[in-house]
Amino acid sequence: MYTQAFLTLALTALAAATPIEKRATGSTANEFTRGGCKDVMFAFARGSTEIGNMGTICGPQTSDGIKAAFGAGNVATEGIEYAAALAPNALPGGTDAKSKQAMADILNKMATQCPDSVILAGGYSQGAAVSHRAIESLDPAVQNQIAGVILYGDTQNTQDKAQIPGFDTAKTKIVCAPGDLVCTGSLVILAPHLSYGANAGEGAAFLVQKAQAAMAAKKRKRAEVAAEEAAKREAGHVARKRVKVAVGMMAWRFQRLA
Repeated sequence: MYTQAFLTLALTALAAATPIEKRATGSTANEFTRGGCKDVMFAFARGSTEIGNMGTICGPQTSDGIKAAFGAGNVATEGIEYAAALAPNALPGGTDAKSKQAMADILNKMATQCPDSVILAGGYSQGAAVSHRAIESLDPAVQNQIAGVILYGDTQNTQDKAQIPGFDTAKTKIVCAPGDLVCTGSLVILAPHLSYGANAGEGAAFLVQKAQAAMAAKKRKRAEVAAEEAAKREAGHVARKRVKVAVGMMAWRFQRLA
């Protein structure tokens, strides 16, 4: 009870003290479910008790950084609709099954409906735990479509050994502010845990770099496929030409014999 009350007071105080900037991305974002596929898809899970489905601490700022790189019209940001209640933080895995499934469902839909898109993901505080549990549950094909994951104030950093189990560590970045006890496995909220807005630029830059690398790889793959198809067409054309010449020669020989 004491820990839950402390968390509530700390997060309420932050909301009252922090001015909300005007942003391209607000505290709620449903750009995928309402607008469909874009070149880049970004799924984000907010922290406990944050408003909307993106929160205000670092989710919207990270989204804005991605949009600044690729253009707002080329990015679809989707906040994860989960309860973000305090109690699930104490559960094994750092969240509950329903919250995990909410993010897994969005990532699966993005991968299925938008196979040509690059998917990015992230989470803050309990949202980082939601990301751990959701991404580790995905099929490898869906995991492969996720180019990068950013986790701020990760409540599962210590428990999962600074990684998402079963997911490529090179595509994962965990940001832990100095003095943030949450990253050491504690649920005690101190000021550093509320400071991740200052790291949103760093997080966005990581995701942008991973998305650009994924886009370049997709472009190379398309070029290779196009070259293979062109080679097959050329081989078919040459083969047909040879057959035509052979048929012509046979016809000429029959005429000579006749």
